[in-house]
Amino acid sequence: MAPSNSDLLARRAAAVPRGVASATAIHAAKAENTELWDVEGRRFIDFAGGIAVLNVGHRHPKVMDAVQRQMALYTHTAFQVAPYEPYIALAERLNALAPFPGPAKTILFSTGAEATENAVKIARAATGRSGVIAFAGGFHGRTLLASALTGKVTPYKAPFGTMPAGIFHVPFPAGGISVADSLRALELVFAADIPPEQVAAIIIEPVQGEGGFRVAPPELLRALRAVCDRHGIVLIADEVQTGFARTGSLFGIALSGVTPDLVCVAKSLGGGFPLSGVIGRAAIMDAVGPGGLGGTYAGAPVACAAALAVLDVIEEEGLVERARAIGARLRATLEAWRGRADLVAFGAPRGPGAMIGFDILEEPDGAVRAGGAAAICSRAAELGLIVLSCGVQGETVRILVPLTASDALIDEGMGILEQALLARA
Repeated sequence: MAPSNSDLLARRAAAVPRGVASATAIHAAKAENTELWDVEGRRFIDFAGGIAVLNVGHRHPKVMDAVQRQMALYTHTAFQVAPYEPYIALAERLNALAPFPGPAKTILFSTGAEATENAVKIARAATGRSGVIAFAGGFHGRTLLASALTGKVTPYKAPFGTMPAGIFHVPFPAGGISVADSLRALELVFAADIPPEQVAAIIIEPVQGEGGFRVAPPELLRALRAVCDRHGIVLIADEVQTGFARTGSLFGIALSGVTPDLVCVAKSLGGGFPLSGVIGRAAIMDAVGPGGLGGTYAGAPVACAAALAVLDVIEEEGLVERARAIGARLRATLEAWRGRADLVAFGAPRGPGAMIGFDILEEPDGAVRAGGAAAICSRAAELGLIVLSCGVQGETVRILVPLTASDALIDEGMGILEQALLARA
């Protein structure tokens, strides 16, 4: 007899530390494209996509076929021991797709945090400097340096003592903070904390993920590019959540017309298999000598095979254009609901492409309701929809539906979300 969700919750409590949290009490048994079934046989529509990992859906047939073919050959050699073509072929594909001109090179890892940390290492090696500028509300991972880069204290920093030195944060333009305010704060950091000549990199998400799906204004990105050019600083685009068609562009930063120097990728690149990387200008990438970068499982062959299939699917199925169509559909539905007296108050939907978030409010046109998104997500799960919260105050509901979802399933999921948003007496 299969275990129940409650059985697994009890076993989890005894075996797994509480530091790793789960958004739902659903324990997965199987999944296909945009649908997931739990161990009790209940069906859910997936608007989370494994936290932006499944742009091509659960178990896309082309990805599964590529993985099975690779598994029949070899699963691991360590690229540092016996390199293999799938790694090289994927690097070639990513170099050709890089959102900047000129020669590019790519190194592969396993997780998003590895990508952001190694981007910092590469920038430091290339510049001979150590300082890094990041943004409040940004999320760059949970390892120690990535936590230092992340612009949120709880839960990512508070219990872990002193963070690595040389990381400085400036406000992100949101919640009454303008681009001019952010740039003034950056100049203040240069005046009060670290001169620009000692800064190796500025790292920014084109759209803040955990920070609430807040878009970096193009004028901010243009100004950062100018600052970096003026002072010899490396501009790092953290595309871990925004990459691979989610924003209606292969990379989110391309929507601004700004070209970065390094790009961190992960999540949907692997189509459900652990894979990340840094794509960068070749001269910067080659600043680190042999042995300075890598990892035992970095760029694992099965994950590389999956990623090559993911890139094929994005191109063949027109997922960049599909993301725009899905986003338009989601925004139109949410806008039609806004102001309804029978629904919880929520703000205007935001985000490019199919990266859509909206804030739960105390009242129409009022302040955000801190922690308000969690209750909506919990109700949605009870009704058969997996959707996630985010935001600095836990105020944002975010939608990350696979880009391979049919209109019918999207509409079904939105119908469940509508029920979850009904105001309670």
